[in-house]
Amino acid sequence: MKLYLLLFLILSISSCRQQHKTNLSKSEENKIIKSEFQTIIDSANVKGAILIYDLHRNNFYSNDFSWTKQGKLPASTFKIANTIIGLETGVIKNDSTIFKWDGQEKWLDLWEQDLILRDAFQYSCVPCYQQVATKIGPQRMNEYVKKIEYGDLKIDSTNISNFWLEGESSINQIQQIDFLKRFYSGQLPISVRTQKIVKQIMVIDTENYTLSGKSGLSISNEQYNGWFVGYIEVRDNVYFFATNLEPTNNNIDLSDFIQTRKEVTLAALKALQVIK
Repeated sequence: MKLYLLLFLILSISSCRQQHKTNLSKSEENKIIKSEFQTIIDSANVKGAILIYDLHRNNFYSNDFSWTKQGKLPASTFKIANTIIGLETGVIKNDSTIFKWDGQEKWLDLWEQDLILRDAFQYSCVPCYQQVATKIGPQRMNEYVKKIEYGDLKIDSTNISNFWLEGESSINQIQQIDFLKRFYSGQLPISVRTQKIVKQIMVIDTENYTLSGKSGLSISNEQYNGWFVGYIEVRDNVYFFATNLEPTNNNIDLSDFIQTRKEVTLAALKALQVIK
């Protein structure tokens, strides 16, 4: 009996190792280098990577898979998770929640007004979401970030209002897409109501497709880093994207760089013939 048990364990371990190798092999097969993406990035005078995931084909496309594995500050892309956690904890009551302007001058004129949830998200209102994070608090924020498996965030009482903007928190492009895929597919441990509200406020364009996403911008060691993450629903398929860019030099016009994040992503989707 002991001999049979020993043989069973050996065969099980061998099978698990083989399956792990097979999964790794499949994962590598599904990573496709697209030189066109690099051309798009170079022509925009930036550096970085575009990562696109085809849900139906289970393929990843990128110009630089090494870059896609580098952790960066999530910046305002964290507003997706922050909204989810705010709704789940009740800090954000519903999609009609109003963020009151305190009358103080803000970084953007658009923030100098009362904003409903969708506008606070679309205008990327940092003070609005700092209120949300502070009310959630470090303990609950850590619990929920772990629960939804979002990046590698360093959160405590000293940085609860800005941990996604500065410091040691990070998320990489592959993690961004994994999170978005689980969110879109209803695989996060959150309510259907929360998923529905967040999907609605993420919508950017609805033409021959539905584009949903969030941009982000941070600066560390005098280096700007920009994000554009989300997904595009085209016909019967969904493509997830996570673009991460940095200026080739800091003399770049910031407003141009802000536009570039979305422009290069759409150009890459066109290169894949996802959109025209």
